[in-house]
Amino acid sequence: MKFPVKILVFALGLCCFSSFAQNSNKNLKHGRITMDPNKSIVQNTEDSGKLNVLLAAINASDMTEVLDKDGPFTVFAPSDLAFDKFTSSEIALLLKPENKNKVRSLLNYHIVAGNITAAKLLQAMSRGNGKTTLTTVQGNKITATMSGIDIVLTDSYGNTARITTADANQCNGVMHVIDSVILPQKYNLL
Repeated sequence: MKFPVKILVFALGLCCFSSFAQNSNKNLKHGRITMDPNKSIVQNTEDSGKLNVLLAAINASDMTEVLDKDGPFTVFAPSDLAFDKFTSSEIALLLKPENKNKVRSLLNYHIVAGNITAAKLLQAMSRGNGKTTLTTVQGNKITATMSGIDIVLTDSYGNTARITTADANQCNGVMHVIDSVILPQKYNLL
């Protein structure tokens, strides 16, 4: 009897999340972000107008070529509003050339190898009793769970981020816009 209940819960979750993802793509509380599936992660980040800090980090870390051509990658992309908990001087300091490795580490904490759509996350959560663990390209673990109709990502330090726009397809992967920066250390940008 447990098996049909799991299928029913998964199907309801998928329907709710699919509806949410479609609506959030149009009316994002972090601002309207549109993506062209024929463009790369870097090209869409440039065109978005809402991922400027992320774009500056990609450029400062010399990861432009990788995220423009290689893949597929799943990028959990912090919006510009996600960086609001940091001062502009903290961000400016991070983007200095001498901090290139720190920026790369921060970016790699938001990237998972492969093309992981919201539907794949939901399927994995269904099989994992409500949660699934992803390994970032940096090697750290991020756990995905549901909170209402939102997918929430939690790292090993307890930092969390909600996916606000899911399944922004790119020619070299998929991007999910998130509302917070997930840090490799406990709330220490540098």
